[in-house]
Formats: sequence, C-alpha cells, structure tokens
Amino acid sequence: MMTEYLSSKALLVLPRLRVQNANAISSPLTWGFPAITAFTGFMTALERRLKPEEGIAFFRVGVICHGFEPQVTRGGYTRSFHLTRNPVLQDGSTAAIVEEGRVHLDITLVFEVELTSSLLGGAERAQLAARIVEMVAGMRVAGGSVMPPLPGTLRRPPRPQLVLVSDDSEARREDFHKLSRRWLPGFALVSRDDLMQARLIELRQTAPAATLLDAWLDLSRLNHRAVRHQTPVEKDGEKTGETTETIEWVTDKRLGWTVPIPVGFAALSELYAPGTVAGVRDPNVPFQFVESVYSIGQWISPHRLGDVNDLLWEPVHDVATGLYRCVNDFHAPSFSMAPAAPVSPLSQTN
Repeated sequence: MMTEYLSSKALLVLPRLRVQNANAISSPLTWGFPAITAFTGFMTALERRLKPEEGIAFFRVGVICHGFEPQVTRGGYTRSFHLTRNPVLQDGSTAAIVEEGRVHLDITLVFEVELTSSLLGGAERAQLAARIVEMVAGMRVAGGSVMPPLPGTLRRPPRPQLVLVSDDSEARREDFHKLSRRWLPGFALVSRDDLMQARLIELRQTAPAATLLDAWLDLSRLNHRAVRHQTPVEKDGEKTGETTETIEWVTDKRLGWTVPIPVGFAALSELYAPGTVAGVRDPNVPFQFVESVYSIGQWISPHRLGDVNDLLWEPVHDVATGLYRCVNDFHAPSFSMAPAAPVSPLSQTN
C-alpha cells in the first residue's frame, strides 16, 4: 500500500496503454519512438478536455515503453514502412502515396499534477482516475488510437492511479521506487544532454573544428574503425624477431542505450498575429515558423531512476530566443564516460 499524504501534488499513472498506429516519423532526421513533444501535446489536450471544476492541473509527463512494434518490412539492413494506397481522386486518377511511418506501442504515462483539496480523499482520486482513463480511450496518443488490452495478455490488468506525493524527500523516493517496480519490464526515456557536451569535448581533442552536430551524429550511430596490430612472427614455435601487420575492425563502446531524439522546436520567424498567415491549422491563434531541435536520449529501466524528477519532462518556452523545448532533470550516476576513440581511420596498437 502507498503511503497517504495531505498534499496537493500527485502523480497520475495511466498504465499499459495499447496505442495502435502511432506516428513513427518524429522529425525530419529521426524515426522510431514518437517525439516527447507528442506526449506533452497529449497532456495539454487531456487537460483541456477536463473541465476546470474537475480540480486537476497538469505540469509534466513521463513515458515508459513496454512494447514497440514498427510497421516495417525488413530486407537485410534496409527497412521500409508499410504504406497505404489512398482512394482515387474525383477524376478517377490515382492519389499519391504519402510517406507515413506507423508503430504499435505499449506504454505507461505518468503525469505530475496538482489537485484541489476536494480530491485528497482516496475514493475521490480513484473515481477521477477512472474517468480520465475512459476519456483517454477516445483520444489520440502520438497520432495513434488507444485500444483495449488484448485478452489474455495481462493476468491482472493494472488500474489507473492518482497517488499523492509526499513533501518529505525520503518518503517520496521510497514511494517512487514502489511505483517504478510496477512498470517492469519496460524502459523510461530520459534526457542525456550531458553526453553531447562530453563527446564534443573529446572530439575536439583531435578535431578542433568539431561541432555539436558532429557530437550528435557520433552518438547516434554505431562507429566502426580499423585498428592496426603488430603481431610477432613465429617459425617452428620460436619468435623470429620480425612482426607482421594485421588489421582488426572494432566497434566503439556505447554508454547505455542512447538514441537521437527531437526535444522541441526553434523559431525561424517572428510570431505572426492570428489570421495573418494563410493555410494554418488554427487561424485563431498566433503562428510561427519553426524547425526541430535535437538532443540525445537514453532508455533506462525505471527501477534504476532515483527520483520521479528523473522521469518527468516539462515543456518550456523561452520568448526571448523563440525556443520551445522539453526539459528533463535526469541526473546520471557518478561514473566517467568511456573515452572516445581517435578520429583517424587507423589506430596503432602493439
């Protein structure tokens, strides 16, 4: 049993949501798991659907992935999305195929919320959590449809929870550990901006002109490099004093399951007044041209997180710079990052 606290802060847990045909193309440069902005957008849409008298406000969101099934055709190292043929046009001509990436997901969403005093009772919180789940069943999550659990997949289907958060740090940490074990098996997406800065410093030791883009690309791929070995030559079981050169291809080690992710948008233009730009989705709100902002994320088991702040993402808007970005407060354990291998194509070893 979770400890009860008289506090207005709480965690709303929507466990094991099965999402079908979510968007797998999250930015112009990446594909795979939906962008974190898709879930912060879902949080905003959910808050707008809930009436103010419900007494709940949303602030941050965390994502745990239990299942990931991209809708692709595999042929060796090449993967192609399953595309649909759209109906013919009015004149009978064939409609163009629009490149769409889809993925089936099994996820748990964790929201940091604030409750009014009327929702501090256990029965009231349970009723509100049940209503929210019913509402989510009719919404889109990252462009995908929320489906009911498959029969027989879960022995005891988990129920939504609205858990009060303690003001005591030790009690809050203990309660979070109890919750995180209920999210196993699964992996939580956290931010690793620190890896980009560390890799940039290492790259500049051998390539002073390296940029953050070089560090991002280096962390986004598997790097293979040739290593030169000098092997002693033996004849009749004895060393002759001569050496022969051999080449071995090695793969650089990676610190955890790191992935490139989009984390928001950067403004490319001024903020236009509502209705001044033609063809926008909603002419009643201001409009601004933007481009994607990228960083490095890491998939980590929830039970390895030290605090709920390590899990949650918060959307932040800087008006001065025009930056719309999702921020995560994950703090990596105190261990040093493996040094980057030399940038030169051949490394000398003895």
